[in-house]
Amino acid sequence: MKKRLGILGGMGPMATADLYTKIVELTDAGCDNDHIRVIIDSNTAIPDRTSAILSGGPDPVPEMLSAAGNLISCGAECIIMPCNTAHYFLPELQPHVSVPILDMTKITAERCSVLYPGMKAAILATRGTLASGVYARALDGYGVSYIVPDDEEQSILMHLIYDVVKASEPLDPVKDLWCSLLDGLREKGADLFLLACTELPILSDRLAVPGPFIDPTRELAKAAIEYCGYRVRQQSGD
Repeated sequence: MKKRLGILGGMGPMATADLYTKIVELTDAGCDNDHIRVIIDSNTAIPDRTSAILSGGPDPVPEMLSAAGNLISCGAECIIMPCNTAHYFLPELQPHVSVPILDMTKITAERCSVLYPGMKAAILATRGTLASGVYARALDGYGVSYIVPDDEEQSILMHLIYDVVKASEPLDPVKDLWCSLLDGLREKGADLFLLACTELPILSDRLAVPGPFIDPTRELAKAAIEYCGYRVRQQSGD
């Protein structure tokens, strides 16, 4: 039975577009009619999740629930969120949402354990995601070892996420900064990089620097395709 998919988006708009693009590219489809029916609510009124977690900023949950309700009223039978930090609020959301919300963090942690057994992941994320511990708990649950960026490295990540990707600034000028960040984490023992903010796969894809990388957006897209009763198009590395 095919299911209709809802994307609770707007966190941010480019990450929402990236997720939808990956769903289309990764669906094994021979024509338009072979693709998933997707409903998107790109609700840019959802308050910043990092601010809510770290400094008592406006609660994003009411707007997230509003968007989820819109998706369900339009026929969505499961929901995905292209925002890693938003998964901190998943325990508050799911009891009030009548369809499943797929958990990006658990999906990604399981994939790390399968693709890179015994390897150490560097969690690249917003300060909010790192402080929330959502990926630390997910990785612990699948026996994946990890390191967390220090304060200076977190500041670089916040700059890349907020001042560059979310601000739609050119990416090429920050390539050296991105490479330097990755090299420093390798020196600390990182074997792979978990792109645990949905803006970072955009940066990684377009700058094309060596990884290896785990892209939670891509893993969520594949899980959503399968959950909705469709097949994933096999590509190199899958």
